[in-house]
Amino acid sequence: MKTIILKIQFLIILMVLPAAFLLAQQLLGLDKALEIAMQNSPDIRRSLLNLERSQESLNAQNAALKSQFSLSLNPVEYSRNRTFDDFSSTWYTSENFGTSGTFTVSQPVLLTDGTVSLVNRFGWQRNTNDFNNMEDKAFTNNLYLSLSQPLFTYNRLKLQLNELELDLENSNLNYAMQKLNLERMVTQFFYNVYMAQMSLSISKDELANTERSYEITKNKVDAGLAAKEELYQAELNYATAKSNVQNQRVNLDNYKDQFKQYIGMDIFEEISVMANVDANPVQVDLDKAIDYGLNSRMELRQREIEIETSMFDLVQTKSLNEFRGDMNLSIGIIGDDEKLNNIYNNPTNNPRVSLSFNVPLFDWGEKKSRIKAQEAVIKTRELGLEEEKTQIVIDIRQVYRSLQNLLTQIDIAKQNEKNAQLTYEINLERYANGDLTSMDLNLFQTQLSEKKMSYAQALIDYKIELLNLKVQTLFDFEQGIGIVPEELLKETKN
Repeated sequence: MKTIILKIQFLIILMVLPAAFLLAQQLLGLDKALEIAMQNSPDIRRSLLNLERSQESLNAQNAALKSQFSLSLNPVEYSRNRTFDDFSSTWYTSENFGTSGTFTVSQPVLLTDGTVSLVNRFGWQRNTNDFNNMEDKAFTNNLYLSLSQPLFTYNRLKLQLNELELDLENSNLNYAMQKLNLERMVTQFFYNVYMAQMSLSISKDELANTERSYEITKNKVDAGLAAKEELYQAELNYATAKSNVQNQRVNLDNYKDQFKQYIGMDIFEEISVMANVDANPVQVDLDKAIDYGLNSRMELRQREIEIETSMFDLVQTKSLNEFRGDMNLSIGIIGDDEKLNNIYNNPTNNPRVSLSFNVPLFDWGEKKSRIKAQEAVIKTRELGLEEEKTQIVIDIRQVYRSLQNLLTQIDIAKQNEKNAQLTYEINLERYANGDLTSMDLNLFQTQLSEKKMSYAQALIDYKIELLNLKVQTLFDFEQGIGIVPEELLKETKN
């Protein structure tokens, strides 16, 4: 009785363990894998950090264009000096003690690259000297408005702002492209795992069929209806099938690790993937695909940004050894008195004007050569833009041809699988009747496994190529809609 109970418990464990193992695994579909990758993928996180850097740099530059308020304080200033007076030929000692503070409001002018400042310096000081035994105490206040304006040169403020705006746009483009590339790579890794799962499943079916043929052969040999050599071959086929199952299990685990690493999952987490690989033919208009690609591909805009950035570099290059002027204007009043409330009873106007020029004379041709070098860079990038357009057209045409070819390959692979299945069943019956050797049956079993894998691979190749067409054209021909990344929509609205 105790033995029977132990057997029942063992059977229950065998039934429960597979179900518990499946529950412990996380079952992933392609959409769920993409969602995980968008949150955890190292490539996406790097793109987001780069996008954040560009955005914050532009925010900082825009903030720098607003009025800047500053306050500097000098709580204590003390000095004592021994000085010789040439007129009286006398040495005397002077002491100075004071405290002051300066409040400044400066406003950059984006239109002219100048700076307007309002400055107020307030302080108190006491001066004494033993030359005439005099002491002076007074409050002082210096209030003035100033303008600093560069002349005959390019607008550095505006250029820097434009560079940062282009950098942000380029970061948005990189992020959008990274998301599309992520979708393609996740899909590729996902189907690698799916194909490895299918290969393992097919190898298990092959093992089951081989085991059945082995049992048939063993029964024939035991009954004296077949030679022992048939059993030896059947045993070899059976061992090979077991080894193949183990090999496919190792491949599956390796593909799972690569997949989990790319999407940012814990590599120790058990997963299994599920997918619908049915491929419905999609009508693709080649001319429409090329038009969408040339009008929407973000790489073209990146090449244009490179050209614009090169033009900015040319402006800076032309400023080497340039004729340049600087104008500084200020106007204000200064007041001082022992009493604070009388500080402006007798104010003094203090206008100041300064104008300076930098006049280059001779630079041995440095500026001219640097300009030519930068112009060569611009022409190179213009050629790169034209080459990019040509490459886009070529890539789209290649994908289109591949899609047409894959539809034919799917039909052929489907028919091959059907024929291989029928052929195997017919020859299995022949084998059971003794009209076929185990070696020949193993060839038909291998052929069936290969055809199953070929059909599944053809379906997956078609799906991946459709996704590739969507990436190449930014148009989803399955849904019949254009794809414009959210980041570019925001840029357009701004």
